Amino acid sequence: MACHPELAHQVLMDPRTFDKGGPLYDRLRQLMGEGVVTCPHHAHRRQRRLLQPDFRASRVADHTDMMGREAEAVCRRWRAGDRVDVSAATMAVTTRAMNRVLFSDSLGSAAAAEVRECLAVIVRGLFVRTAVPVDALFRVPTPSNRRYRDAVGRVRAIVDEVVAQRRLGGPGGGRRDVLDTLLSAARGAASPVTGQEVRDQLVTLLLTGVESTALCLASALDLLARHPEAERRLHAEVDSVLAGRPTPGPDELARLTYTRCVVDETLRHRPPGWLFTRVTTEETTLAGHRLPKGATVLYSPYLLQHDPASFAEPERFLPERWLPGQAGAVRQGAMIPFATGSRKCLGDTFALAETTLALATIAGRWRLRHLPGHRERPRPAATLGPRSLVMTCEPRAQRPADAARGARSLTPRATAAARAQDSRTAGDNGVDDA
Repeated sequence: MACHPELAHQVLMDPRTFDKGGPLYDRLRQLMGEGVVTCPHHAHRRQRRLLQPDFRASRVADHTDMMGREAEAVCRRWRAGDRVDVSAATMAVTTRAMNRVLFSDSLGSAAAAEVRECLAVIVRGLFVRTAVPVDALFRVPTPSNRRYRDAVGRVRAIVDEVVAQRRLGGPGGGRRDVLDTLLSAARGAASPVTGQEVRDQLVTLLLTGVESTALCLASALDLLARHPEAERRLHAEVDSVLAGRPTPGPDELARLTYTRCVVDETLRHRPPGWLFTRVTTEETTLAGHRLPKGATVLYSPYLLQHDPASFAEPERFLPERWLPGQAGAVRQGAMIPFATGSRKCLGDTFALAETTLALATIAGRWRLRHLPGHRERPRPAATLGPRSLVMTCEPRAQRPADAARGARSLTPRATAAARAQDSRTAGDNGVDDA
């Protein structure tokens, strides 16, 4: 177990020696195949080069209006005093967004709902299969094993159906989505992509892009309800930046400085990807200990990001620690929920933008409150975050002029825009460890 940031970086910056593997990735490969998250080191560069253009900052900017609209479409149906299943709502937001990015909205509402239900079953079953790596136990036709197999099969079948329908339509069609990128590569002569790889990549991006981002957003809403001062500062900034508009766009994203701090602190406090494994491909040394070939090495963003040697008061939720000028208060390299190096998360910029925009959109309309007697009961799973969070929604009375005066001290627009290109935005942290 790599329990120090320098050791974690040694592992992550040398993917040739510390390759994707171990119980977690063995199980993920059964689910995702050899996609960009799970493929071995020798196959990663080609896959990443193929997919990277769809997740560059310029493409993410093209999606910002869509991200806000999808969040607004979900929360506009809420009514004052409603009990809202926040976990389901955030999953709906991220499923709708990934549907557009991957498939240009080719998933119908029924298929999208089925994907969300299947993901809940898969994530529960995946952790058990990782913690208890005895295959024979999961071949027994128990109800839970059947549910898991059925969920995996349905997600694959849904993706296969979308791909088949697109193939029938032929090339072109004016779509600029990941499926079009993959099918264009499959038709290429230089380094053709197989039909199996098309499916593996789509299943990988669908699963990682929906669940982890939804958990981050739900955790942020949960934590804000527990910390009224942070919630007040967030609302002041949102009211000032949006100035009565229902959703933020690309220009507003750069100005949502404190909102982004809330997202960063949520990722530190409750990283959805909380534990990962690597496997040594040759004999090596780590922290003076000899590791034979085939040794499993673990690292935990949760552990590293709750170390008091790296973060003052690590158990407190303090978005202010990420404001410009506060970088000296955080040990460099300790914030790695998106990993780092050549295998840092492919979709980190997308996930950060989506979470920030969705949080601002919801906070512009609603204040969410815990039900009386609510107690947090974290349960171990493949990812970390609230899966059955129900809250009461209260409408907000926005006063943009007053909010602008209250938010003026946060950060000028020029600083916020520059900050959008800092090392964290560039991909040194995130959700999925892709």
